[in-house]
Amino acid sequence: MKAVLVEKLGGPESLVYRDYEIESPGPGFVRIKVAYAGVNFPDTLIIRGKYQFQPELPFSPGGEVAGSIIEVGPGVTGFKVGDRVVAGTTAGGFAEEANAFAFNTHKLPDDVSFEDASAILLTHGTVIHALRDRAQLSPEENLVILGASGGVGTAAIQLGKIMGAKIIACASTDEKLSFCKNLGADIVHKYTPENLKSSIKELTEGKGADVIFDAVGGNYSEQAFRAIAPMGRHLVIGFASGGVPAIPWNLPLLKSASITGVFWGNFFRKFPEENRNNIQQLLKWLSSGEFKPQIDHVYPLYAAGDALRSIEDRTVKGKIILKTEG
Repeated sequence: MKAVLVEKLGGPESLVYRDYEIESPGPGFVRIKVAYAGVNFPDTLIIRGKYQFQPELPFSPGGEVAGSIIEVGPGVTGFKVGDRVVAGTTAGGFAEEANAFAFNTHKLPDDVSFEDASAILLTHGTVIHALRDRAQLSPEENLVILGASGGVGTAAIQLGKIMGAKIIACASTDEKLSFCKNLGADIVHKYTPENLKSSIKELTEGKGADVIFDAVGGNYSEQAFRAIAPMGRHLVIGFASGGVPAIPWNLPLLKSASITGVFWGNFFRKFPEENRNNIQQLLKWLSSGEFKPQIDHVYPLYAAGDALRSIEDRTVKGKIILKTEG
């Protein structure tokens, strides 16, 4: 089979596309013929050796795939060859075949395409865990989304709307803000670290943000937190800006507010049944048309480097996926 490989750590230009064979699935795994693979910000980290989980070289990046099961590992029940699924892999997804965790493999409704399925597991899986489990978002609450035009940002707009929140989408350009508005954001705001605190206060009529969805980090985080409402929840999703903020600890005390970590990779490993319930809910919403993933571009598998570079260049609005054939 063909695969995109990391043979030495580095940027997208260091990826290699060549023949590669993976082992048969071990206990607790299934082997999938990949139709589409999702591309995500963590993939830009793992190829450089900067992610929380780091495979041994050589390895293929790619943490989510959609396709058909072609082999079931020992001890795995509930799946058979031919099942249409979406699955989490952590790594190995940028390939024509991939081994995936059975506990994070999910059967697809007949009316959900591989293309759409490949675009939701990591992004929307992270978001539903963040908003439902960690923030316990309530209808009518203000949800401020930093980096709202990216993969998890667009998912947060979609799922926040389904949950009944008032969406304030923050992004860096007029084009991105227009995209967020068309996606359903109630309010859009072109932000800088300097204007974020005052803007959130103004946009929430002085109340502050009930929930802040923060995949940006850096200088934006403290300014956003300074505008949080009493009993608010600041969700730490990631650090796309490249900087990890150092928020003074007296702020959560004075605000009676929480800084809440969201790490979906740990959640689906430690709480597989709760994660399965979340993913099944996502698939129901997707099947019923309550949301549709915003796919910015579909790249061929061999162009995975170009896909990752587009994420690093912050030109993506929504999600990038890879197609393995055709």
